[in-house]
Amino acid sequence: MTTAQHKIGSGFGAKSTADDVLKGIDLTGKLAVVTGGYSGIGLETTRALTKAGARVVVPARRPDTAREAVAGIDGVELDELDLGELESVRGFADRFLASGRTVDLVIDSAGIMACPETRVGPGWEAQFATNHLGHFALVNRLWPAIAAGGARVVSVSSTGHHASGIRWDDIHWSHDYDKWEAYGQAKTANVLFAVHLDRLGAEHGVRAFALHPGGILTPLQRHLATEEMVERGWIDEDGNMLHPELFKTPEQGAATQVWAATSPQLDGLGGVYLEDCDIAEPAPADGERTGVKQWAIDPEQAARLWKLSADLTGVDAFAG
Repeated sequence: MTTAQHKIGSGFGAKSTADDVLKGIDLTGKLAVVTGGYSGIGLETTRALTKAGARVVVPARRPDTAREAVAGIDGVELDELDLGELESVRGFADRFLASGRTVDLVIDSAGIMACPETRVGPGWEAQFATNHLGHFALVNRLWPAIAAGGARVVSVSSTGHHASGIRWDDIHWSHDYDKWEAYGQAKTANVLFAVHLDRLGAEHGVRAFALHPGGILTPLQRHLATEEMVERGWIDEDGNMLHPELFKTPEQGAATQVWAATSPQLDGLGGVYLEDCDIAEPAPADGERTGVKQWAIDPEQAARLWKLSADLTGVDAFAG
């Protein structure tokens, strides 16, 4: 099988920062929507984009926390959005569309990881619902503004997608919940979403990408006990990082999504998975967690997931 999943030699790498990849790029007059843009790598993404001249809309589940986090960053506006609640997604999208503005960049950076079994909406598993379905509904509802801007849509996945493909027979984990496999399924969904969105959106000038930002210790780990992070060898019992060389800083972690959203090196491309500021290679057969699994870029599974997501959320900008 041929694949577009091959490095292009971008000149950037694992240690590049968001500011590095934006050097020489002027985003004056551009508008970006960055979910999770007030925490972790999302906050660094917001800082870098505004520094390059963009206006950044940050939808936030915790507006007060967000307001404090982005204080002092010019060019940011906040609005309320809970990705786990479809009515909240509808409300945000309606308010934005009423402003009459177009969107140039969408970075779906918000997410939850390895949380205890949690149900949202009509009983949906929270990681799949928040990380995938909420973003699916958001992009589809914002589609008029996205299409008008010929936007790039960036779906932040993870090497966690190696843990699980889509569990078609039990997507919402009605039994035997495993927090890491559930996270893996949600991250696979993020990639499949980009694959099919790019297929549908290319004729409108909209291209989509998915990516692994790298290993970064951020508030994303909020659901993990210290003991579990110690057991995984991330930190010691006092909370100190054990292997700094294995982790990126938030500034480095934001680089790949900013590169995906803005780099002219990706002009004419789309529907691919990125890591370390380049297109990723297919995952090796030895099980090493690098590159992208075939199940995450399979166009048939991407189309199947799109239809299922449209049925679940009741929204599909391309229906009919």
